[in-house]
Amino acid sequence: MATTERDLADIHEWVSIDVDGETYQFDLTFLTSSWQCIFGAGCPGIGDRPAPELEHGCCTHGAHFHDKPDRRRVERLIEQLTDAEWQLRAVAEAAGGAVAKDEDGAWVTRTHDGACIMLNRPDFAAGAGCALHAAALAREERPIDWKPYVCWQLPLRLDFHVDDHGHTTNMLREWKRRDWGPGGDEFHWWCTESPEAFVGREPVFVSLREDIVELVGQPAYDALVAHLDALPVEQLLPHPARRPRRTQPASADHRPPEPLRAQA
Repeated sequence: MATTERDLADIHEWVSIDVDGETYQFDLTFLTSSWQCIFGAGCPGIGDRPAPELEHGCCTHGAHFHDKPDRRRVERLIEQLTDAEWQLRAVAEAAGGAVAKDEDGAWVTRTHDGACIMLNRPDFAAGAGCALHAAALAREERPIDWKPYVCWQLPLRLDFHVDDHGHTTNMLREWKRRDWGPGGDEFHWWCTESPEAFVGREPVFVSLREDIVELVGQPAYDALVAHLDALPVEQLLPHPARRPRRTQPASADHRPPEPLRAQA
């Protein structure tokens, strides 16, 4: 496979930490970056052209469910939504429900008029955005307990590997185009590779603390924070979205003097 300019530019630094008998690998380049979701603040969406006026964000496609419990949980919560909370409730009911099987036989939320049927549009009285997310906030509950797993996980991605001896390695990183499957390369824009989304006042490991803890657990998160507290963060490479474009890999002279590894 040919190496692309994107591959050459997409260099990240990592730390590997052992916690409670498992290994956790963290993408420090993304977790210490200033990424933040810019839904409703100029996000052009993930269609084939920029369309910030639609306020679709990354909700263009119906959400795929992680497993049956994930689907059942969301279906029960959808039943609690009122007309004042969910713009397309009547549309979904007429179609047989908000959740259905796609052409490949996978359970997904339906789409309507170019986006997820759970997405309230800009002309809705309560404003644009995920109906499940808004309903959770209105009830002073966590959106991650209401939304499909894949929806609240973004822009984080947790992968894991179990070796031949049963040891588990967990990898927490940014969500990339490839994680959407073959269609990801058709997006005209993806937020974790665009400087427009790196405008947050806090690093990702702080702003997405609740999400990270849900994914890796409190002990692993605490170990990550302890490592970062002792680390001269200014030595880390900036995120690729914040670096000047280049067509050749960085030379050794431009890398931090020591590799970053920690055991806890």
